[in-house]
Amino acid sequence: MDTNISDFLVIGSGIAGLSYALKVAENFPEKSVTIVTKQIASESNTKYAQGGMAVVLDGNDSFEKHVNDTLRAGDGLCDKDVVDLVVSQGPKCLDELLSWGVDFDHKHPKIYDLGKEGGHSINRIVHHKDITGLEIERSLLKNVGDKDNITVLSNHFVLDLISEKDLIGNSCSDFKGCFGAYILDKRVGVVNKYISKITLLATGGAGQVYSNTTNSEVATGDGVAMAYQINADIMDMEFIQFHPTVLYNDKSSFLISEALRGFGAKLRTIDGKFFMHKYDSREELASRDIVSRAINSELQKRGDDYVLLDCRHLNKDEFRKKFPTILDKCMSFGVDVFDEMIPVFPAAHYICGGIAVNNWGQSSIKNLFACGECARTGLHGANRLASNSLLEALVFADRCFLKSSDDIINSVSLAFKVKEFNANISFGIVNQDFIDNTKKSIRSLMWANVGIVRTDNDLKKAKQKVNVIYTEVMNKCNKHSISA
Repeated sequence: MDTNISDFLVIGSGIAGLSYALKVAENFPEKSVTIVTKQIASESNTKYAQGGMAVVLDGNDSFEKHVNDTLRAGDGLCDKDVVDLVVSQGPKCLDELLSWGVDFDHKHPKIYDLGKEGGHSINRIVHHKDITGLEIERSLLKNVGDKDNITVLSNHFVLDLISEKDLIGNSCSDFKGCFGAYILDKRVGVVNKYISKITLLATGGAGQVYSNTTNSEVATGDGVAMAYQINADIMDMEFIQFHPTVLYNDKSSFLISEALRGFGAKLRTIDGKFFMHKYDSREELASRDIVSRAINSELQKRGDDYVLLDCRHLNKDEFRKKFPTILDKCMSFGVDVFDEMIPVFPAAHYICGGIAVNNWGQSSIKNLFACGECARTGLHGANRLASNSLLEALVFADRCFLKSSDDIINSVSLAFKVKEFNANISFGIVNQDFIDNTKKSIRSLMWANVGIVRTDNDLKKAKQKVNVIYTEVMNKCNKHSISA
């Protein structure tokens, strides 16, 4: 087992982790930054974000309107101070993305093409066609590649965070907090120690716990789990957002952007009837929780598997210009959006809770920061307003940078040794069928019992079944171990 030293350890390579790493690298060229990602660096939920980023730019808009839209979407459970903070930083965040080379669509050279999405009272979404996340990820990775003091570890899996429980030496009582991580190099099957003064968790969401999700396959909640294991405070994990419109078919979990409804697309039942007027005066542009529950209600009443999104009345040229990726994807499944309606249904999309952090992105564990979807900042409340996630990630990456910069300047040397890693876990020996079946069982259970609409009885059953699955997994894992 090798021991590696880094000033800043960043776990995750989406917009939150990459923007934080860039700021650290640019402001502290003498400091080392290590980014860890369990697949290729570009694979994250950021990559799949279609809609864009909410920013107050239009003269008819205001911070107050954006704040009120956010509070309403969060069902009264947002932290008002955090909402004020994040919304007010929107223009600054946009300028930063532009400085890193991100390209956003314009109506005219100096006027952005602002989109509108569910829950927003006005057009305020800056975007790059319908692949905004991919454009941001591309630009940030290019900038990261230009920094000599950033090392990117692709195909590396973080097994556990290093805390005081893992330290060796008489003076260890003087050290409290997080000091890096044990990281598995998946290419060679070796676990190494990465010691760091500052650790940032930017590991994204946990959508893969559900059988139907829009999330990348890497969104498995690792960061929240690791933080929980070293006793970090975790909050609001029950607030899972379900996106209303995902392409219905047997193989794809492709998101049909909310911006399409902002463009005028309408929801219908399979027999062609409109229904959103029965649930909210904003109809298709109600917030995601309302639209998802409305669709779920119609499906339950009718026994259908999906509803239909009608785009046939929309301007074809504008559609091709604004939504080329959606158009191509639908066409690849034999759906001509100009002649027939798109079959859609809700799927797990975003976790509004996570690692509890303060207004500077600090967790309850010293030297451990969190931002992006894995963090619970208080912005979202019970339901995230569309296109607030990219904004939140940038704002809190900046807050984490500012605070951790102060912390590292005032930090002391890491005068201790760290234990070797030894845990009863195996990725290569445990039967793959057992792993696949366990994942399938959990995902099906969560979708059936902990989905869009929940009951006390369903939750009790889910807890009992999860406990049984946990026992089975631990019994299997105790037979094998990873050696350093």
